[in-house]
This record gives sequence, C-alpha cells and structure tokens, in this order.
Amino acid sequence: MIKIRVPATSANLGPGFDCLGLALDVWNEITFAPAEKLTHHVIGEGAEKLNRGTRNLLTKAYAHLHDVCGRPLKRAAIEAHNMIPMSSGLGSSAAAIAAGLFGANEMLGQPMNMEGLLKLAADMEGHPDNVAPALLGGLVVSVTNQEEIITRRYEIPALTIVIVKPNIEWPTKTARAVLPKSVSRADAIYNIGRAALVVDALRCGDLGLLQKVMEDRIHQSYRLRHISGGMAAYKCAKQFGAAALSGAGPSIIVFLPPEDAGKASAEIRSIFEERGIETKGIITTPSEKGAHCI
Repeated sequence: MIKIRVPATSANLGPGFDCLGLALDVWNEITFAPAEKLTHHVIGEGAEKLNRGTRNLLTKAYAHLHDVCGRPLKRAAIEAHNMIPMSSGLGSSAAAIAAGLFGANEMLGQPMNMEGLLKLAADMEGHPDNVAPALLGGLVVSVTNQEEIITRRYEIPALTIVIVKPNIEWPTKTARAVLPKSVSRADAIYNIGRAALVVDALRCGDLGLLQKVMEDRIHQSYRLRHISGGMAAYKCAKQFGAAALSGAGPSIIVFLPPEDAGKASAEIRSIFEERGIETKGIITTPSEKGAHCI
C-alpha cells in the first residue's frame, strides 16, 4: 500500500497571471492498495460529487501514466481524504491530477522523474501554474517554451494566509469567459513589474512590499465583478494585508500578520454572508512540500 499527500495551491497571486503558483499547507491524502479492480472512494471535500462513479481526474491521471509508460493498468483501491475545497481557486483539479500521476508512478516503481510528471500534469490541466507547486511545493514560477516547461522554485517563509471561499457556483469555463480578449500595453507593463516584485516579496517575507505590488489589471477586476460580494470582500481583505483572488476565484486570499488572521477571516466572511452566501474560512501557511509519500 502507498499513501501520499498533495497540497492545495493558489495561482496568479495578483499580477502573476497563469505564471505564479504557491503550495499551501492544506492537503488531500490518498492511499493506493492493490486490488482486483480499480475503485475510488472519497471522504471530505467533494465526496458527494466524486463518489458517483470511478471516472474522475484522479483515476484518469492514474490510468494515463500507465498508458504513457506502456504498462498494464495496476488495479488499486484508491481511498482519498480530501481537505481541498472543490471549485474554489485552490487547485483541487491540479491536486487530483498530481495525485493520480504521482500515485501511479509510485505503484509502478517510479518509471518517470518529476520533470516527466510535471509535463504530463500540465498537459492534462492545460497549464502548469497549479500543477507545478502541487508537485514541487513552495512558490513556483512556470512558463512554457514550445514543448518544454521551464520552472523556478522558491522556498517561502511561514507567512500567515487567510483564505475565504464563498459557496457559489463559479466554473472555470465561466472564469475564463469573462476575461478580455486582449489587454493594453500599459496594463501588461503594470503586471510584469509587479509580478517580479511579488516573487521577491514572498521570498523575503516582506509583507509591506507584497501589499504594495499585489495589484492586477489582467484578470481580477473582470472576475470579481461577476462574483456576488467579490469586490467588496476583496477591498475588505486589502485592509488587512496583501490580498488577491486565489487562482480564478471565487476564493479571496490575503497574506497578513498572524495576529490579524481571525479578525480578517471573520470580516471577509461577513461580506458574503450578509448577501446570504455561505463561506468557508481557512487560516494556513505556505508549504515547502509538494506531492510526497507518507
């Protein structure tokens, strides 16, 4: 039997659209045990949806690695304890893909290295910004160069992070559809400089700098205006620290002093709850670890 953990991730991080991703200390734990047939069972986040059948991102990724390696499918009973909320902007799909690939690789005796796993994961996800930190941990800058994925990983201090997820329907397809087809040169320049400074601020744990450079002009405002209470919650979060839409949303993420975490979470949640929207609050830190066996 093999047991692994895969972290939640937050991508974009303000101006780092589709390029930056950070692993978080929020985990899905998955066991793979040899069995007569392939089964998949979930407890925790997403259980009601994921237990309707065996065809999902994790099992597809598990089977895909066998196909790529030219190996017969190693049947397994897969049991998952999920702590990563689905449809939240916290990389639940990336975690599922990473778990399936990583678990299959372990079951087969590690025929692929991490670079190969990352390439397969990015192909399945469509981009590497979440799957890279899910596999590697830490803060990861990712770009694609033809068939190559170029990454740079950085370790981040134990910053305090508050995440508030409103319980609303926010499909990735919708989150992409609301974006403009092009951006101005001024907005591109605005983001490029700030993305570089976000990386530096996170590496150094400089919350003051991070708060100054977390702004974005490429995706956040377009998405926030379509999320009920989103813009008001974001403005509330900015009063406490360096705030952003986590990934494509709808969650709000804010880096802040640890003593402010409880108050910030309560006030941000109240913005949504005043509109009749239930929320989930998470207080966590970055994770140096990505997918790993336990």
